[in-house]
Amino acid sequence: MSNVIRLRKGLDLRLKGAAEQRKLQVTPQSLYALVPDDFVGVVPRVLVHEGDHVLAGEPLFANKQCPEVTFASPVSGTVKAIVRGERRKVLCVQVEADKQQQWKDFGRKDVAQLDAGQVKAALLEAGLFGYIDQLPYAVSTTPDTQPKAIFVSALRDKPLAADFQYELQGQEADFLTGLAALAKVAKVHLGVGSLQANLLSSIQQQLPQGVDVTVFDGPCPAGNVGVQVNHLDPVNKGEVVWTVDPTAVLFFGRLFGTGRVNLSRTVALCGSEVSSPAYADMLVGQQLTPLLMNGAVSEADVREGKVRIIRGNVLTGCPCRPDDFLGAHESEVTVIPEGNHADELLGWIMPRTQQFSVSRSYFSWLSPKKLFRPDARIKGGERHIIMSGEYDSVLPMDIYGEYLIKAIITGDIDRQEQLGIYEVSPEDFALAEFVDSSKLELQRIVRQGLDTLRKENA
Repeated sequence: MSNVIRLRKGLDLRLKGAAEQRKLQVTPQSLYALVPDDFVGVVPRVLVHEGDHVLAGEPLFANKQCPEVTFASPVSGTVKAIVRGERRKVLCVQVEADKQQQWKDFGRKDVAQLDAGQVKAALLEAGLFGYIDQLPYAVSTTPDTQPKAIFVSALRDKPLAADFQYELQGQEADFLTGLAALAKVAKVHLGVGSLQANLLSSIQQQLPQGVDVTVFDGPCPAGNVGVQVNHLDPVNKGEVVWTVDPTAVLFFGRLFGTGRVNLSRTVALCGSEVSSPAYADMLVGQQLTPLLMNGAVSEADVREGKVRIIRGNVLTGCPCRPDDFLGAHESEVTVIPEGNHADELLGWIMPRTQQFSVSRSYFSWLSPKKLFRPDARIKGGERHIIMSGEYDSVLPMDIYGEYLIKAIITGDIDRQEQLGIYEVSPEDFALAEFVDSSKLELQRIVRQGLDTLRKENA
């Protein structure tokens, strides 16, 4: 029987445009790109030159601060461009894919016969180790860290989030192999949702030794790995835990089972402005154009700036263009109205029923099951922090969110440590940012605080 942790703080946003459980057939274009910024904390050193030919699984760039951590090409092909921005920052490495794909063979491995060092070495050799993150600092980890535990959250409960149960179908063996490999390094905590009965039943009887399953019953953000760490094994100063996206566990399982790097993931095309929301199988680094421009999204709306395309979900994703590339950790591509063409009579004073309000300012609270169509407007300007307990109502962690944000803004490192900054990541404050009447960019503030703390402790 799995442990059950019930959470009451949080907020489930019911939005229009959830993906239906069916697959779109997406014809990929030939251009792929791996983006270093997808791996937080990594300073890239490019290992290839324009015109070089690479196999799928061969490295494109490495972490300059830890050269043994490399990042593998998702496809075989010719390096088309190394795109740089200001101060020659590497924005992405583009690869023109071969018509006939070729893979670098790393050899199949029996995980049961490997030790922790051999598991790390295999992931490093294949350029997959960088998909493992860590707390504190919420950055891509390095092999010299020794985690006290590894956390995998299979519960995706953000608005319009892709259902991992659906992605897992037919890949249970790879998932179990990936979990078994991680369990060689440290104890693995697998977090699932109370409604994920199918996922539990498909793996419960075959769980590898060293993997514990915990059921989290509660509203968003119960699926945040930081929330799960906070309730199971909090991080203190000097301690490290690894956090792994469940799709990355599939990447690891495929590597050990086939000897090849396969960065395919199931992505939800969702949002109120998508004509027929559904799923699609795509590779990390694949261009989004064929997914978006097949009639799913109005080209006129995109051209006129009436919609916002988001890589990721509406709470933590980033705006993008149709010709951008799928990120390394993204399971959704969301399309919502921009809101710049909205024309509302009397503005906020109307007792509107079509817009969501946490504070019951609108009559929409009388319809708790209603699906809403949000847009990208902030609806207000930045102002001083109001100590009203707004953050705490949606933050199911044993920390004082408002006081932690104030400590980060003022640069009080001692206070930040006392208030639990080592346990949090920016996504933990996504809902707090949504309900914040002060309109502060809380995720950006937390990211800056973590980066500053990391430099101070280096």
